[in-house]
Amino acid sequence: MSGIKRRGALVDVKRGCVELSHGSGGRAMMQLIDQVFLSAFDNELLAQKNDQACFNTEQGRMVMTTDSYVISPLFFPGGDIGCLAVHGTINDIAMSGAKPLYLSASFILEEGFSLMDLQKIVQSMAAAARDANVKIITGDTKVVERGKGDGVFITTTGIGVLAQPINISADRAKPGDKVIISGYLGDHGVAVMSKRENLSFFAPVESDTAALHELVATMIAAVPDIHCMRDPTRGGLASVLNEIAEQSQVGFMIEENTLPIREVVAGACELLGLDPLYVANEGKLVAICKSADAEILLAVMQKHPLGKHAALIGEVVADANCFVQMQTSFGGKRMVDWLAGEQLPRIC
Repeated sequence: MSGIKRRGALVDVKRGCVELSHGSGGRAMMQLIDQVFLSAFDNELLAQKNDQACFNTEQGRMVMTTDSYVISPLFFPGGDIGCLAVHGTINDIAMSGAKPLYLSASFILEEGFSLMDLQKIVQSMAAAARDANVKIITGDTKVVERGKGDGVFITTTGIGVLAQPINISADRAKPGDKVIISGYLGDHGVAVMSKRENLSFFAPVESDTAALHELVATMIAAVPDIHCMRDPTRGGLASVLNEIAEQSQVGFMIEENTLPIREVVAGACELLGLDPLYVANEGKLVAICKSADAEILLAVMQKHPLGKHAALIGEVVADANCFVQMQTSFGGKRMVDWLAGEQLPRIC
């Protein structure tokens, strides 16, 4: 733990309180995790600060992850909290290169919540799990009093297996590596916001929620030595790159002109005062690999339905400050810093 580099003000545990920004995926959340959770639960697996933990057993290497879903609204264009809870946990397993096997599901239900809506959510989870060939094998249900929840909260835990001797981790990015995104940015966040705010755009925007493990399997088959993978959910691409920069002690230079963003999403973000780099995605991944492997990996990704819009968007650079920067379309450069607050609360 002592080797983890920390920047910014300390969390004021004595006088402070939990704020929405502590769940945003930005700097405030990282400070809370570092100074409250990591300092208390200190161990070598947690200190890696990946979205999952990989550990050895007598049967081989296993991967485990857990996540909670509190999205509002519960139903949105392209999905709902049910399929999101399945896809999100599968993807956290997949980002280590592992094959997801089993899920648990825990529900916190609010008194008065519609049983018909609950059935829709559960059936959506079941369909997502079947499509991914993953079984939901255990769970739990609690009910809280009316007004003390928000309909339904779901926590899913996933178990997977690493059959190959690979090492994909956020501390492996190296100067000269290339950065690839698997497709369009910002679809999920804009889809949720459009439903939440009753907005309509000149073209429909649907969430990109999807399970990425089959795409990952094809990537690893072509390039086993992928250095790092992350799915840019809360906090978007910007937050993921800042996390990796800190963990690998490197910097990033990305190219604005290469970022795949739908015109309707870019327009919606401009209308709403949002930066698409910080908007959540639920069916995209960031891959970092050696420069020599980048074109091979990109070509393989583009042949898969979930990677057909993949793009090479930048590279890893040596930077003692661990800054993420962007070469703008106007020829200048700008900082892509941590998310300072909460752009879109309750987005996943």
